[in-house]
Amino acid sequence: MQGKTAIDIIGKAIHIGASDVHIVAFQPPIYRVNGTLITLPASEVLSQQDTRNFGEEMIPNSSVKHNIEEYGQADFAHSFPGLGRVRINIYIQGGSWAAALRLIPLEVPVLSTLGLPPIVAELTRQEQGLILVTGATGSGKSTTLAGMINYINHSRRNNIITLEDPIEFLHQHGKCMVNQREVGRDTSSFTLGLRAALRQDPDIIMIGEMRDLETISIAITAAETGHLIMASLHSGNAIQTLERMIGVFPPHQQFQVRLQLATSLLGIISQQLIPAADGNSRLVAAEILIVNPAIRNLIRENKIHQIYSAIQTGSSIGMISMHKAVKTLYEQNRISCENFNKYGADGFSS
Repeated sequence: MQGKTAIDIIGKAIHIGASDVHIVAFQPPIYRVNGTLITLPASEVLSQQDTRNFGEEMIPNSSVKHNIEEYGQADFAHSFPGLGRVRINIYIQGGSWAAALRLIPLEVPVLSTLGLPPIVAELTRQEQGLILVTGATGSGKSTTLAGMINYINHSRRNNIITLEDPIEFLHQHGKCMVNQREVGRDTSSFTLGLRAALRQDPDIIMIGEMRDLETISIAITAAETGHLIMASLHSGNAIQTLERMIGVFPPHQQFQVRLQLATSLLGIISQQLIPAADGNSRLVAAEILIVNPAIRNLIRENKIHQIYSAIQTGSSIGMISMHKAVKTLYEQNRISCENFNKYGADGFSS
């Protein structure tokens, strides 16, 4: 592809409003627009040399190239002047270089513009406890967490430490100090970074993703001991989130973990992105669990399956089921009937 560069492809992605780009040998560049993969007319098929050239153009340093050659993949983020920041995963497949790019907007998101209910902002005003943002890959969890950090940064005076892999949105110091640490660059793991953060006088810690027992355990303990912890988790809804948080521990520890969660958990925001009726964007639908005394009691007594009923009857304090969130978008004519049926299932029938 003579005269074509990774910068050209990223620029084109921004121009058409893509969220992701896939660069694979023997295919033209593939863009994800409003959740759907597309190719552009007259796009040229990429050779193996093209994909390697594009990958090498995006690599910021020799250690990233070493990881690709040694382990077959590397995950990092990089800023491109005039275009913005991109989260990049380069990997080897079939002996060829390939890349998956996630475009990150230049501006840190403003919480009030994300389409989330007002109770999310209320949660960020808490002084201590655990707030979880959950959903599938590509459901906007990082954007929601960035919006929450941005809201706090303009409304409180705190020391915020983030642990991310990689860093996506770049926060400036506002009313708060915001120190962003990248796993693999600034600390070797989420666990070690979280342990260190507790000795750095934090008020708020944001964990980009909780992946293992030790990280979850430290996060729960930190939430109990006077810190506000915000973290993301791959899970479908509030009940699945609690089951995963508890189930990662050995059976003999699960009673204690339930007690800790009953004490420290503030709320769970479970979200998905749904194509808008006009076909030009995606809208967030968020299930909200607010942990009140009744929810705390259900967690302590291991009656998690009853929480969905509590969500349905808890609208007065800001709780919203996923079915209701999607139904509201449909009743506002913002999504199609087809997508209401597709995304509006409550997810608790099992």
